[in-house]
Amino acid sequence: MLTLRPTTTALVLIDLQQGILPFAGGPHTAQQVVDNSARLAARFRELGAPVFLVRVGWSADYAEALKQPVDQPAPARELPADWWEFAPALQVAESDISIIKRQWGAFYGTDLDLQLRRRGIDTLVLAGIATNIGVESTARSGWEHGYTQVIVEDACSAHNAEQHLGSVNVIFPRISRVRTTDQVLAALAE
Repeated sequence: MLTLRPTTTALVLIDLQQGILPFAGGPHTAQQVVDNSARLAARFRELGAPVFLVRVGWSADYAEALKQPVDQPAPARELPADWWEFAPALQVAESDISIIKRQWGAFYGTDLDLQLRRRGIDTLVLAGIATNIGVESTARSGWEHGYTQVIVEDACSAHNAEQHLGSVNVIFPRISRVRTTDQVLAALAE
């Protein structure tokens, strides 16, 4: 049985921005991920629990982007005009806390940990795109920072179902609890 206390739990939504949504290839569509995330965000806001909206991006010259040699580099390109915009269905609220990251994980090089700790947060509910990149990187770091974590499986998606399920079945059970949107909503005690 999962119980989440709104006074010590935060929702952290990873990269649900227009520029990333097209990368959701499975098993859940970008629309499903956004819709489930919006349901979670609405409930967290209603309970006065913090909602963190994390975005990834770089300046026009990519000066702060990682550039180490790798076998499969990201293609160099310009960011689309709507890259930074959150999916409208999230209904971003004034109370939401925005975090900008320059790499896969949301902890390194940001003030996410500081913002969570100053609010007395010890539990993270994580969702977003891509399961095996931004969500997994953030979850691994969150585990190392000592946070209790819940990954919302049906509010995550990856390039394909195989990549998603690798994280969900192999990595996440070792560093978190994996639940559905409905299970997380039911676990939020008033």
